[in-house]
Amino acid sequence: MAGTTNSGVVNYISNPVASFPNNSITIDIFGNTFYRDYSFGAGDDTGVYWNTKKKYSSSTMKFFSIAMSKAVYGKFDYGKKLRSSKSLDFKMQLPTKNGKIDYEFMETFIADLEIERFHKIESHLTKIGLDDYHLSKQEKQSLENFENLNWSIFNLENLFGKSTRGRRLKSADRVAGTLPFITAGETDEGVSAFIGNDVTVFSANTTTIDMFGSAKYRNFKYGGDDHIAVVHTDKLPKYASVFVTSAIHKSSYNGQFNYGRNFYAKDADTLDISLPVKDNKPDYETMETVISAIHKLVIKDVVLYAERKKKELNEQTENANA
Repeated sequence: MAGTTNSGVVNYISNPVASFPNNSITIDIFGNTFYRDYSFGAGDDTGVYWNTKKKYSSSTMKFFSIAMSKAVYGKFDYGKKLRSSKSLDFKMQLPTKNGKIDYEFMETFIADLEIERFHKIESHLTKIGLDDYHLSKQEKQSLENFENLNWSIFNLENLFGKSTRGRRLKSADRVAGTLPFITAGETDEGVSAFIGNDVTVFSANTTTIDMFGSAKYRNFKYGGDDHIAVVHTDKLPKYASVFVTSAIHKSSYNGQFNYGRNFYAKDADTLDISLPVKDNKPDYETMETVISAIHKLVIKDVVLYAERKKKELNEQTENANA
């Protein structure tokens, strides 16, 4: 359906609906364009484009989708929706050679992009230590035993000391720089700008809670405005801090805070959270293991993609040298 979340995939269904073929392109009522390499159904707010007379390669269709997106992007919204009939009025720009569409260039261009992105993914996975998705014995056991953990309630201030409130910095006063500046909201995880102003710099491995009670883990140094409370979890191991952030979010983000009643640092100090315990103390070791296992499960598909892509590239190299 319409939207960019999950590339517009809102559900998996078994209803008897029209099934569109893989290697297609969808454009929704807002002009959001996506290439689909799988069969799918679609709502009436989405137009589907494919060619039954000519078989285009996946790389060519991907290039088409980019060109189509550039042709319609920013021209439609709730007040002016894109319908399939209107899309016939748009033209897209494509590379040409000798007066004809240069399919060879499009193939090479997309292939080069995929190789570049693959190497970036592979490098990033290795850098953050998530190039292996296989669960250790401890990680498997932590997930199996999760329902049987003992939990207790803890006050946030007692665990981490008083929370700190950011300070207001108007948009007009912000100087461009490299320090992430956190404000309230979900867009870009609350990072509203990168600044060079002389502001309080909060440590990495801490948790921010915005005026609506939304908690987020920060693995980088940052500044924050007065709509941000900082919980000083920086002395915890990384994955334990991530676990604590989830516990905070579960306690603070239940609709009790809004424009009429903002969340402040003083609210963080009175907040109670539920954590696994061992010997009546927070069991940070178990929290670490659980989050480590979850990270591997989440990243599994990406790692498998990287392994598959690496194999494909190696085969292409071998064939080229044969």
